[in-house]
Amino acid sequence: MEHKETGCQQPEGPILCINNCGFFGSAATMNMCSKCHKEMVLKQEQAQLAASSFDSIVNGVDNGKGPVITGSAEVVVAKVEEKTVVVQPADVGTSEAAAVIPKAKEGPNRCTTCRKRVGLTGFNCRCGNMYCAVHRYSDKHDCQFDYQTAARNAIAKANPVVKAEKLDKI
Repeated sequence: MEHKETGCQQPEGPILCINNCGFFGSAATMNMCSKCHKEMVLKQEQAQLAASSFDSIVNGVDNGKGPVITGSAEVVVAKVEEKTVVVQPADVGTSEAAAVIPKAKEGPNRCTTCRKRVGLTGFNCRCGNMYCAVHRYSDKHDCQFDYQTAARNAIAKANPVVKAEKLDKI
């Protein structure tokens, strides 16, 4: 049994894409990988579409032979709030206007009472300060926040007063 050659020979090894993208190509896709081949075909179609639309614009004839693309595009524009900034001229003679203090870089998070570094494990109190695990409770750091009034307001807000209509006596 002899092996007849047909003219199409299988390559000895895999062929890399001619665009050097790192993937393997094939003879069916002109030695390109599938992604590069798809991009090339898409570019060719866009070029043909542009050329045909350019010819129809130049000739001024719309005979319906070329591809017609219809569609609508909606552009959503967000509202932009206008803010007015009033700048008052500073007196040149005053030293207060010249001494603008830039915001200093914040150091590590520390407990307000003992100044211990707390990092990410710090507890923020309702009074607005940060505390360590020992001083996190309001009785341990002499908290100035009024918990009683805050609780009353929360209950009043959650439970509105409901009054029924009075019934007419017979």
